[in-house]
Amino acid sequence: MTDVFDHAPQVWNAAQLRQALADLPDDTPIHIGVAEDPGDFGGYRESVLVDARHVENWWPATGTTSERAEKERALTLFADWTPGEYDLLD
Repeated sequence: MTDVFDHAPQVWNAAQLRQALADLPDDTPIHIGVAEDPGDFGGYRESVLVDARHVENWWPATGTTSERAEKERALTLFADWTPGEYDLLD
């Protein structure tokens, strides 16, 4: 059997994000470090913020449930690779 652990990071809310951005100039680029493994930022991949959208996630997210009773409103930040030259993939 595979060992598992309960990964429970503190998810930021809008107030925490506002506070972190409060003193930055308006033209400051936003970079995002995505953990290589849960909680492991030692080998993170750097991305840049390219979009943000208000979304509603409906639960349970299954095709067998005809009525989805719960929803969560959230702001989803979309990240992409940093600007640069990359090899074309076939």
